[in-house]
Amino acid sequence: MSLDLENLGEQLSNLEFENIGNWPLIIRASMIVVICAAVLGLGYYFDTMPQQDELNRVASEEAGLWSTFETKQQKAVLLESYKRQMKEMEESFGTMLRQLPSRNEVAELLVDITQTGLASGLSFELFKPEKESPKEFYAELPIKVKVGGDYHSMGEFAGGIAALPRIVTIHDVTLRVSDKNTRRLSMEAVAKTYRYLDEEEIVAAAAAKKKDKRRGRK
Repeated sequence: MSLDLENLGEQLSNLEFENIGNWPLIIRASMIVVICAAVLGLGYYFDTMPQQDELNRVASEEAGLWSTFETKQQKAVLLESYKRQMKEMEESFGTMLRQLPSRNEVAELLVDITQTGLASGLSFELFKPEKESPKEFYAELPIKVKVGGDYHSMGEFAGGIAALPRIVTIHDVTLRVSDKNTRRLSMEAVAKTYRYLDEEEIVAAAAAKKKDKRRGRK
């Protein structure tokens, strides 16, 4: 065995690249294996690895696109439902808006409130409209009221207010017994009604709001 290794070493030392065809078969086969391995390694490093990285990147993008597609598909499925809900909200808002009196109808509404109280058997001791408080598209009009009557009349008055075609709400209610013998009650409250602002009033309210903000910054 040692002799063969010595012969093999001697053969390797005597090899010449110009005479590869006459190299021993085992050496030529080994050289071919080494060259093929080197070619495959270089091919994997310079060609396959970049393609693998690109494949991973594309796969990641595909997953993101699928997620986006599924999200948009769900939105598309729900779009008609959203449209119906929006239409219902617009109709509901329009109905509520029509329940707000205009500037010219406020006086008539105040008369309706007093008539409702009188028809319920109440006597008015105070009916005092306060200063309007403008909001974004409507104005709030508080009215201080003090009425007297029995419990049944008070309940009938509250029901009559709720049945008015315009929106009227009752706040800060204070109920007292004014006469124990007749069981007469006295009620103090703030009735609030609302009216929608016309375009000129909305513009003026927005301008005033901006002006107040500027003053606050200063």
